[in-house]
Amino acid sequence: MVVMPAYNAGRTLRMTYEELPKDTVSTVILVDDGSTDATLEVARQLGLQVFVHNRNYGYGANQKTCYTEALRAGADIVVMVHPDYQYDPRLVPQIIEPIVEGQADVVLGSRLKSGSPIAQGMPWWKYVANRVLTRLENWAFGLDLSEYHTGYRAFRREVLEGVNFLLDSDSFIFDQEIIGQAVSAGFRISEIAVPTRYFPEASS
Repeated sequence: MVVMPAYNAGRTLRMTYEELPKDTVSTVILVDDGSTDATLEVARQLGLQVFVHNRNYGYGANQKTCYTEALRAGADIVVMVHPDYQYDPRLVPQIIEPIVEGQADVVLGSRLKSGSPIAQGMPWWKYVANRVLTRLENWAFGLDLSEYHTGYRAFRREVLEGVNFLLDSDSFIFDQEIIGQAVSAGFRISEIAVPTRYFPEASS
């Protein structure tokens, strides 16, 4: 199951959805976090399962609703795909493969394992900040990942059931907190390389 945390993604949502591999993705849940554009209209035109926040609660709060509704719907594997078309939706089969094969419980799609992120358009200051934070996080968590700040990630159901993600921040640091919880609970974390697009509507 794919979940999409959306905020003002009306211009890119259709492109993202149309490239999802329909033979792999059976259900798409979109949580709208108080968008002021056509996000809701497009999502309903596409037939997505839509959940709406009555105001902008934050990126972490959006993910909390995404994962809660995915678990309620019975998902065995949950993949978060940003609807801003920055990450390649066609890579869903690759990001879930380590989970399907029993090699990992969480898989992160890394922008830093796929050639030069700066050549792909990542601003240099964002690259430097990402590297510094990742080094600190690897030290804290005892891992050797290339990045923690990706919006493309997959979870085995047992991970989302086994960590209390509702206690995490409603802001962007939710991404790091849920990984820290997964590490503390003994879940296995892996990563794959994902090419990334950078353009004005991309969120990160």
